[in-house]
Amino acid sequence: MSEQTGGFQPDTVLDACGLHCPLPLLKAKQALAGLAAGQLLEVRSTDAGSWRDMASFTDQSAHTLEGREQRDDVYVYWIRKAGDANS
Repeated sequence: MSEQTGGFQPDTVLDACGLHCPLPLLKAKQALAGLAAGQLLEVRSTDAGSWRDMASFTDQSAHTLEGREQRDDVYVYWIRKAGDANS
């Protein structure tokens, strides 16, 4: 996992700013469910707990956390949907 600035071309952007734990993670899961295998989801959140939650979620799932960064008070994540449709 890299912690870098941008460079990603997401297929979908989820704005979860203003939502508190666990809503950013739940919304991300819903958004991933609507993507095809291999597509990239960008999630934006203002919840500091999402930093840990997104990493834990991708560690425990087949999805890949391609990168994440903090932009002032916004946390940005890039999650690639797993190739297995059952993920």
